[in-house]
Amino acid sequence: MAAEKPAPVRVLYCGVCGLPAEYCEFGSDFERCKPWLRANAPGVYPDELIASSSSGGGDDKDVGKVGERLQGVGISDGSSSAAGSASASKEEVKRLPGGKLKKKDKQEVVIEKIVRNKRKCVTVVKGLELFGVKLSDASKKLGKKFATGASVVKGPTEKEQIDVQGDISYDIVEFITDTWPDVPESAIFFIEDGRKVPAA
Repeated sequence: MAAEKPAPVRVLYCGVCGLPAEYCEFGSDFERCKPWLRANAPGVYPDELIASSSSGGGDDKDVGKVGERLQGVGISDGSSSAAGSASASKEEVKRLPGGKLKKKDKQEVVIEKIVRNKRKCVTVVKGLELFGVKLSDASKKLGKKFATGASVVKGPTEKEQIDVQGDISYDIVEFITDTWPDVPESAIFFIEDGRKVPAA
């Protein structure tokens, strides 16, 4: 018994841009493709995106209305009003090339204790630079205060962080809030057992 060969997939290519019909909207000139798509591939896009040919001359207006409606759509967590949360999310989100979204980093200092070689500890301080603190100056002050080695290194996410030798995780909160008043205690967090715990 021989297995049946599946039939090859037939791809419908746009006569205007040459892309597969499903990808016309990502091409350089979607407006020029719309008449061809209405005539040759009516089931590929929803009627709201490309108005059907029965609606007559108002096609571009309908598409413009859909675009306006999509512009006003925002994501909210339901805790505040829709308009307020939509404007807040626009401020926090930055567009990267290719349409990807990049969220702004939250202003918080994360302190993590890493154990090496059973007894040796390293305390990692991340996020001080978000409060306008120079990391090189901060590492010098931390090293002098706790009489240990402290250095600025790149972490696994390519962001700079301060590595301080020794377990100083609970003394460091008071030192940070006293030395840099811009850093509130509510913005300092510990990582314990893989969970983020507020220091306050």
